[in-house]
Amino acid sequence: MAEAQLTLHQVNVNVAVGETSRPLLKNIDLTVAPGDFVTVLGANGAGKSTLFNAITGDKPVAAGTITLAGEDITRARPEHRARLIARVFQDPKMGTAPRMTVAENLLLASRRGRRLTLKSRGLKARMAEFQALAKQTTNGLDQALNKPTEELSGGQRQALSLLMATMEEPALLLLDEHTAALDPHTSSEIMTLTNTIVQQEHLTCLMITHQLEDALAYGNRLIVLQDGQLVADYAGAQKAALTRADLLQYFA
Repeated sequence: MAEAQLTLHQVNVNVAVGETSRPLLKNIDLTVAPGDFVTVLGANGAGKSTLFNAITGDKPVAAGTITLAGEDITRARPEHRARLIARVFQDPKMGTAPRMTVAENLLLASRRGRRLTLKSRGLKARMAEFQALAKQTTNGLDQALNKPTEELSGGQRQALSLLMATMEEPALLLLDEHTAALDPHTSSEIMTLTNTIVQQEHLTCLMITHQLEDALAYGNRLIVLQDGQLVADYAGAQKAALTRADLLQYFA
């Protein structure tokens, strides 16, 4: 399911303020090619999370169209979009079931988008597979498969969220400041893991970040939002030539 194209054409999102309507996104035209790893920058209130919420269906669009993997999902229910889209949030506690073990969370994620049945879970048969998957995190998650997720460290829990989001190769991966709540060392580990997974699985990915170093270091493309509008789009050599000073101008 990986390597899908995402297109947003003239997408507008409005919010009601009293008797009037205020635009949160204004005429967003964006096409993300299959396999693109796009970092998304912008000051607070620029529209970054609103963009993600419009894609996932958590914010209805007032106008425009959104297509993913050749399907018009503009009016599709969030549950339907969840079969195509995986999202990792800033809070490590989101995206996992706290009282279920690490292995149980991975088993649940492996069945994302499928109808659940009363058949045997088949957990034992997949323990070796889950251990190998968790071992790539290098933070001891592979030794904690039988531990309730609520007992994990923040870094382990976020690594688990990332594994759960990507193990079924979504058509689109959304990373919503997924390292913001972590210390610098753990953040670096998660970003290394993120880049490895995205590259190995050839995922199409959008990543919101406030870390300018990460925005420069990762991905083949960088976009900037300001006041609900797409104001800059750098790719390839143009992105590679960017400096921290170039990006700071958008936060002045």
